[in-house]
Amino acid sequence: MLDRSTLKSQISQMSSNLTSIEDVFDAQSVEAKINDLSKMTEDASFWSNQSKAKEVIDELNDYKDKISSYNTLKGIIEELNLIYDLSEEDDSALNESESLIEKFNDVFDEFESELLLKEKEDKLDAIIDIHSGAGGTESLDWSNMLFRMYQMYAQSHKYKLEVIDYQPGEEVGIKSVTFRVKGKYAYGNLKSETGVHRLVRLSPFDSSHSRHTTFASVFVSPVISDDINIDLKDEDLRIDIFHSSGAGGQGVNTSFSAVRVTHIPTNTVVTCQNERSQIQNKATAIEVLKSRLYQMELDKRKEERLKREDKAQISFGSQIRSYVFHPYSLIKDHRTDYETSQVQKVMDGRLDEFIKAYLKKEAK
Repeated sequence: MLDRSTLKSQISQMSSNLTSIEDVFDAQSVEAKINDLSKMTEDASFWSNQSKAKEVIDELNDYKDKISSYNTLKGIIEELNLIYDLSEEDDSALNESESLIEKFNDVFDEFESELLLKEKEDKLDAIIDIHSGAGGTESLDWSNMLFRMYQMYAQSHKYKLEVIDYQPGEEVGIKSVTFRVKGKYAYGNLKSETGVHRLVRLSPFDSSHSRHTTFASVFVSPVISDDINIDLKDEDLRIDIFHSSGAGGQGVNTSFSAVRVTHIPTNTVVTCQNERSQIQNKATAIEVLKSRLYQMELDKRKEERLKREDKAQISFGSQIRSYVFHPYSLIKDHRTDYETSQVQKVMDGRLDEFIKAYLKKEAK
């Protein structure tokens, strides 16, 4: 149980954290926007344009969620101040303080992250591609480890993960995997993972147990929503049909149902064999292709913006993070310099601090 002095210090820190959020979150303005949007939904012609109506409803719900989180944080601080006053005469009042502090920290972390996710596409689902790099068996295993890491991250955030294409290694691991992560702010949170991930460890596949360095690439793109139009011309597409492999435990059949779609102008290739029918696989592949082309456009705009700002040009294929398992334990993000020695926790999906550090850097 906390003592009064510690509780007072905690309340002061929490109040300071809330004040820092108020620098970018104006509760009065948000309340005004909620009022304006609510009035729009009451108009008799509101549902005449279904797409526009959905956009307004989504925006309204987003503002309501944010004001709810803000009010929850304020309420917890008020309750803790009351507990502090009561504890002067009865220290048993302090019993509830620890659970309230834990709740504040959980709500604050999520709220802070959402405030950093301001781009239109941040709320969308994410498509993630992992490809093994140079390094043979070692790289195949590393790709599989990264896949597990993102599975664990998705699970901890109550996101749904759907495999679209899975290419296993001949002996271990995976050559490549494409999967969709479904949930609010999935893309916004995971977009920071795009780039090359480097592993340094004692290889379990080397009889001499020598140290190996290996690489795998990750590419994250947003799943296109209905209000984003990506025009695909038939003459720009090459569609190939082939046998589904049935590998990777995905339970696909072995008929001619797998689909490979190539976007000729950009030489972007998408393969889908996870669905049971050729029609479903084609539809999914087209969706993934649109997602990748949209991400390419976002990257292009970002690069042009940085050039205008006279900053260093982005290299989207550059090494972004190193995972060192030997001779010491350290995972470091080279873009933000955030690092941790808690290697196993990160490999079990605890990516939040890396993601937050990236979002804060981007916001600046």
